[in-house]
Amino acid sequence: MISLRIGFGFDVHRLEKGYPLWLGGICLEHTKGAVGHSDADVLIHAICDALLGAANLRDIGFHFPPDNLKYKGIDSKILLGEVVQLLNERDYIVVNIDATVCAEQPKINPFIPQMQQILSEVIGINASEISIKATTNEKLGFIGKEEGITAYAVVLINKN
Repeated sequence: MISLRIGFGFDVHRLEKGYPLWLGGICLEHTKGAVGHSDADVLIHAICDALLGAANLRDIGFHFPPDNLKYKGIDSKILLGEVVQLLNERDYIVVNIDATVCAEQPKINPFIPQMQQILSEVIGINASEISIKATTNEKLGFIGKEEGITAYAVVLINKN
């Protein structure tokens, strides 16, 4: 029996000088970085929320609360691995991921293959099953002013 489920995730983080910019599991060189309780990897957080939502397991804040010091500064790849483990315990497998990062700077396209490879290793699927796209906000709003960064993700999971 096919038991396909779709999940959607969204995340946003403020950008400030003096912080690293983690995105898709890699640290990008930039004048500003994302501010958050963990490493603030907006792409991984959106993917985590999409996976959790697809399996009806609430959201990333429920499983990894920002007031828990255990998660202070944690590598978001660890969080993603734990989310995948939660799905595996319920016999779900990840079929594919489609994600979009919205940021004015830095240019993300050159790093997408590396992000796909890193995420595929954490999730346990082929890199070809992970689509990552990048766009700007055409200099509009908080993204256009480089005050923040967002990511959206849609996932498909299947019950084994």
